[in-house]
Amino acid sequence: MPVTYLDIGLAVIMLISALLAMVRGFVREVLSIASWGLAALTTWWAFPRLLPLAQTQIPNELAAKAVVIAGVFLTVLVVVSLITIRISDAILDSKIGVLDRSLGFLFGLARGMVIVVVAFAFFTWLVPNTNRPDWMTKAKSFVVLDSAKDWLISQLPQDIEGSDILKRLNRAQPATPPADGTTPPAAPPAAQPPARRP
Repeated sequence: MPVTYLDIGLAVIMLISALLAMVRGFVREVLSIASWGLAALTTWWAFPRLLPLAQTQIPNELAAKAVVIAGVFLTVLVVVSLITIRISDAILDSKIGVLDRSLGFLFGLARGMVIVVVAFAFFTWLVPNTNRPDWMTKAKSFVVLDSAKDWLISQLPQDIEGSDILKRLNRAQPATPPADGTTPPAAPPAAQPPARRP
C-alpha cells in the first residue's frame, strides 16, 4: 500500500504542531488553552453585569453587546497570556526546561492528530463513500483516522452530534430522479373554493 497525500498531510501537520509546541513548551501550551477558557468564562459572567452600563453609553443594543463581549474577552485574554508567558519562560530557563520541551513535543503530536481527525470527520461526513478519492481511501492512515473519528464522535453528547445540521444538508440536496429515468408525476393542484354568486 503506497503512501498517499493523506499520510503525508498527517505527518506534516503533526510534525509542525509538535515543533511549535516544543519551542513554546508544554506549560505554555496548556496555559494558553486555559487562558482562552478563562477569558470565555469571564466574558460569560461579566456580560449581564456590564451590558446595562454599556447601553447607557451606546444606544445600539447590538453594538453594546459586541463591545462588552469583545472588550472583556480580549482584555482577560491579553492579561492572562502575558502572565502565562512569564511563567513558561521561567520554566524553560530552569532545570526542567528540557522536560517541558519534551512534553511539549508530545503534546504537539497529539494536538496535530486531533486536528487531522476533526478535519477527516468533516470530510467523511460531507463526502459520500463513492465520491471519496483514492488518496484518502487507500492511505495507510485511513483505518487509524477512521477509528479515531468514530471514538471522538462516540464521546460527544447525543444532542450535539450534528443531527440538525444533517437535516439541513438533506433538505438542501436535490431530489433523486427515479431509476427508470421517468419524470415523477406532478402533485395535483389544490382544490379551489367555489365562486360566490353575486
